[in-house]
Amino acid sequence: MKKEQTEPREKRPNILFLITDDQRYGTIHALGNEEIRTPNMDRLVYGGTSFINAHIPGGTVSAVCMPSRAMLHSGRTLFHLEECGKQIPADHITMCQNFLEAGYHTAGIGKWHNGLESYGRSFDGGANIFFGGMWDHWNVPVNDFREDGLYNKEIRFTPNFTQNEVPVNVRAERIHAGVHSTDLFTDSAVKYIEEYEDDAPFFIYLSFLAPHDPRTMPERFKNMYDQESISLPPNYMPMPTVTYGWAAKGRDENTESYPRRPERIRQHIADYYAMISHIDYNIGRVLQALEKREMLHNTIIVLCGDNGLAIGQHGLMGKQNLYEHSVKVPLVLCGPGVPENQVNDKYVYLMDIYPTLCEMCGTEIPPSVEGRSFVPLLHDETAVIREDLYLAFQARIRGVISGRYKLLEYRTQDIKMTQLFDLQTDPWERYNLFDMAGSDEIVGRLRRKLFRLREEWDDESILFGQQYWQQWRQYEAAEVKGVAKPMGADMHAQVDSWGTSENREKT
Repeated sequence: MKKEQTEPREKRPNILFLITDDQRYGTIHALGNEEIRTPNMDRLVYGGTSFINAHIPGGTVSAVCMPSRAMLHSGRTLFHLEECGKQIPADHITMCQNFLEAGYHTAGIGKWHNGLESYGRSFDGGANIFFGGMWDHWNVPVNDFREDGLYNKEIRFTPNFTQNEVPVNVRAERIHAGVHSTDLFTDSAVKYIEEYEDDAPFFIYLSFLAPHDPRTMPERFKNMYDQESISLPPNYMPMPTVTYGWAAKGRDENTESYPRRPERIRQHIADYYAMISHIDYNIGRVLQALEKREMLHNTIIVLCGDNGLAIGQHGLMGKQNLYEHSVKVPLVLCGPGVPENQVNDKYVYLMDIYPTLCEMCGTEIPPSVEGRSFVPLLHDETAVIREDLYLAFQARIRGVISGRYKLLEYRTQDIKMTQLFDLQTDPWERYNLFDMAGSDEIVGRLRRKLFRLREEWDDESILFGQQYWQQWRQYEAAEVKGVAKPMGADMHAQVDSWGTSENREKT
């Protein structure tokens, strides 16, 4: 599909959008991780601005990447998505759709987790498209780009053939047997750049499946890391803080047995780093292709992850929580208009990238977008676009980050728990300050912000929000009346992340 060119290409930069799957913050060498090797991500860090307090607000489903990516694509907030992000309705103009309509050519490559129709209206090119959440990296079922947007071919597949004989239909045209997803998707991006011949600028959306498990990668990268040389994170725990019910269950948590043995966690981290180094190598291939075509100087590059991952932190393996390892993500911008070798610690969400790119490229921001442009942060060190961050996970947890403090409130049928962390002195969230002398004022202030943000975010417009706040009010009413709570409802002493009251008093 050819778009009428309205401006010379040199006046409007190209965009290369690199998004990884399950890459948590703290996994780029140039930003402080001495054990991981990421020379090409480091190059982006040195050549651009890194936002070290980029977050997602959490998730409404266990597959956190689905709402996370829907927020990124639509610029919508968590409770204003359709079907938790499974689909993006037509009146929510997607980021790439907006650039397509503004005269860009847009190419969607790799993972797309937010519906067929929204993909079809977002791109006029692409290759090796995977419609789904996760897969075996060596045998990904993919689709060719179709101008008519009809992706209706299916492949029969038996996912658990050692356990049963139940096949499923996978939306795909073929499987590149034995080709790793990271290499497969990168090949398509490099080919697109090498063959690009148009005066209009392009927007390449290159979406990796890695470093999501299963953690497999070419041997040359696996051999980079020895688990014996990997450090355990300071907040490593053999068992989760919340040891009851949902927190200890789920697919992600079952990727390792209980208790989490140190040697096993080190191996998981080594494999995780190896997958990221494999991505890094392929990012280098894309940068090299841009350099060969003399396009790099006029291309804005975005590098981000869709959500984080615990891998042993707080005794967890997955992302179904609101700790920093799961809601804080890498975000780096570089290219024309972006200051070089800068680190910015102001709060932003991933959904803020959409309006930011629009402002940088002189493209109109659709009324449906609720994110906030952080262009002011690029040029004014005193600028702030978000004073507070609102966090939510399903109908189980709500949280707020304000300044140096973070409040997490657990409310389920069986659990009533509050955690208060000082992120300035305790970035690993090891020491729960709730119940400590002097914390009442901080907790009260953050709870007031929590209630205000609940209304601003329209939390109770969805069932999960209604369920959560109903539980909150039930506990509140029970405390006022002096009614006994359900077993496990008041669990501070049992599940405090730093142990007994005696240990707390020692601090």
